[in-house]
Amino acid sequence: MARTARDEKLSRRSWLLAGVGVFVSPAHGEGKLFVSWDGDDLHVAAPQLHFLSGKPLERLKDGATVLYLSQLTLFADRFTTVMRRAPDRFAVSLDIWEERFSVTRLGGEARSASYLTAPAAESWCLENMAISSSGLMRDRDFWLRFELRAADPREEAGVVGDAGINLARLIELFSRQPGPQQPHWRLDAGPLRLSALRRISGRSNRNG
Repeated sequence: MARTARDEKLSRRSWLLAGVGVFVSPAHGEGKLFVSWDGDDLHVAAPQLHFLSGKPLERLKDGATVLYLSQLTLFADRFTTVMRRAPDRFAVSLDIWEERFSVTRLGGEARSASYLTAPAAESWCLENMAISSSGLMRDRDFWLRFELRAADPREEAGVVGDAGINLARLIELFSRQPGPQQPHWRLDAGPLRLSALRRISGRSNRNG
């Protein structure tokens, strides 16, 4: 299949991450998940994953801000024994006149970026996710799961309120299956070993 202009515009940084990552089989037909290690944290990249589409994009074009919920889960075995979870959340808005996106990572080390194309905004979200590799042995297998869903407007109040981010509520949401009409994505990686991952320069994105 011919590459589209959208594919060609993927950020150079995302492709660099992919270049030093490990190929794993995709889930749900969303392409490949790549895993990199900076000596402290695990980072992911998924250049073929496009989540600024469908119903969430329709909401953005109507002037709404869409909340995306993400979670990285580290397993000691084949997706059974959880070592740790790193939930995250991103608020996305669209300037419909300029056709550019603004993204804000909420909670933790909050950060934001603006005037991004759709592929750049998608890459920015993944580049700002990370999960601690603490406790992992260099030559022992582990598994990693990446999950992302567009929050139902009815869920947003329970996740983001006046008191800030409710992490317990966020983890609880991911313990349930998404609704049939709720856009969601999942990619699984493994078995992986730290000794097989090429290291990248350190980045302070840790969230779990």
